[in-house]
Amino acid sequence: MENTERKKKKGPGIKHLKPCVKGYVAPSVMTPVLIVFEVALEILIPLLMAALVDGGLYRVEQYQLQGVISRLPYANNLQFVLWVGGLMVLASLLSLLCGALAARTSAVASMGFAKNLRERIFGKILQFSFKNTDRFQTSSLVIRATTDVNNLQNTYQMFLRMMFRAPIMMVLAAIMSFRINVKLSYIFVIALPLVLTPMLLFMFIGRKRFKMMFKKMDTMNSAVQENLIGMRVVKSFVRGSYENDKFRDSADDLMRTQIYAQKLFSFANPIQLGVMWGATILLWLFGGRMSVSPDGNLPIGELTALIGYATQVIASLQMVSMFPLMLSRMRASLDRINEVFEEQIDIESPESDLVVETGEIEFDHVDFSYSGNPDVLNLKDISLHILPGQTVGVIGGTGEGKSTLVQMIPRLYDVLAGSVRVSGHDVREYSLKALRDGVSMVLQKNMLFSGSIRENMRWGDPDATDEQIREACKIACADGFVSAFPDGYNTDLGQGGCNVSGGQKQRLCIARALLKKPKILILDDSTSAVDTATEAKIREGLSKLTDMTKIVIAQRITSVMDADQIIVMEHGRISDVGRHAELLLRSEIYREVYESQVREEANA
Repeated sequence: MENTERKKKKGPGIKHLKPCVKGYVAPSVMTPVLIVFEVALEILIPLLMAALVDGGLYRVEQYQLQGVISRLPYANNLQFVLWVGGLMVLASLLSLLCGALAARTSAVASMGFAKNLRERIFGKILQFSFKNTDRFQTSSLVIRATTDVNNLQNTYQMFLRMMFRAPIMMVLAAIMSFRINVKLSYIFVIALPLVLTPMLLFMFIGRKRFKMMFKKMDTMNSAVQENLIGMRVVKSFVRGSYENDKFRDSADDLMRTQIYAQKLFSFANPIQLGVMWGATILLWLFGGRMSVSPDGNLPIGELTALIGYATQVIASLQMVSMFPLMLSRMRASLDRINEVFEEQIDIESPESDLVVETGEIEFDHVDFSYSGNPDVLNLKDISLHILPGQTVGVIGGTGEGKSTLVQMIPRLYDVLAGSVRVSGHDVREYSLKALRDGVSMVLQKNMLFSGSIRENMRWGDPDATDEQIREACKIACADGFVSAFPDGYNTDLGQGGCNVSGGQKQRLCIARALLKKPKILILDDSTSAVDTATEAKIREGLSKLTDMTKIVIAQRITSVMDADQIIVMEHGRISDVGRHAELLLRSEIYREVYESQVREEANA
């Protein structure tokens, strides 16, 4: 049902492309203007050639010159040849200049268009909620912002040049051909539909094939991305050969789909050339007879001009024959880009002046489902009250809803029923910026970005001083190992923090979260890679931040046993809430986890 609704909402083709021309209207308009001048000058050249052949090389007295040529001050054939030849050279140079300028303006316009389009796509993706992002593969979004945009860029550049050049060239060349000889010109009138009909058919068939090809490309790039991110796991499990074989199958599948999409268009050029050169042969055959026969009324120069215009028509049709292939790819790419633009944002940010003043949190009969189906709930009837400044632990098995629970607080997902209130207000009443400025979250998947440690820390506070950065790192037990680096806080982390350990990465992410000075700090199993002694120091440092509500999701009981209250999750419900001693007495789940961990420590 949801997919059907999204298809119905799918907008018309170029609605989202029009704003991307902004800032590049001038070169977009100048390109066809220059193309018109280029084509007009090219159309003039066969006419000059006819004058040159019939008026200069054969019989001046029999050739009736028209227009500007009739006023040329020639005294003999040689002078006439030089004048007309000079005009041909001048027309060629001016046409070349207009063509070069058109190439430049079309490049500027198309590249600027693509830049704007990428910015709009990226801006739209940044608005996505987690639920929106879950609907697209990361690799698919990357391809849409790169390969698909490149297809539209190339089509836009081709449109500015060939879509004006080819029709104008064909029309003007046809007009000149009919002026020279009507009967011979009908050859091209008959040839035109023979060329265009299969081209249009290819275009409609090719669109579906290219969409299939892009899906296969998404799958292959997803496999590449997954293996690059998980390279350490692949190597540690010696799965390189398996992953290589899997990738080869994906690449072969893509190759077959590409061949399937492209082979249709392999017939385009032979059909186009066969028809047009066949027409040219007929033109030579019948035109030659008309020129050499005693009663022929077609001078050699006019036949030469007619052949020149035929060549221009052929060149124009060659351009036109490229349109179906380009448009099929473009339409498939446009559909994929429109899917991003037409994606309905699940979480909208209201205009509000509210700010998070305290760390008070209240869940009021909250239901939530990732699928949106009320019959398949991930959280069921959650009611909970957390006072400002409290430290709250969350315990439960894998898949019991611990991370889902805390993701409701900064509105990474929205509730299906009930409400979540922060500082006395429903989270949906805050602007997303104000709410997320007041809630700092360290997710299970820690992410550091390319750049120095100092630059990464300032994600928490762009104006943070070096002393504030150092203080946050001390609380997170990160200052020690950072100071040990030769470059200290100027150390470059590389992509994703590839040159620090998992535990070091977690501590840097905690320090970055603390720099926001939030009212609520959420640590989602963010000390799992840290040894128990270091974790105890981090807990001690966090305990001094009494004006901050702290929610700690953990697998180890020792991580939360000193909390003001501990939440035990089971099957998306709150099984029990209490302090450590209380839960040991009344919660069977909590007691089993505690005893199993005590036994493990005793056996270690």
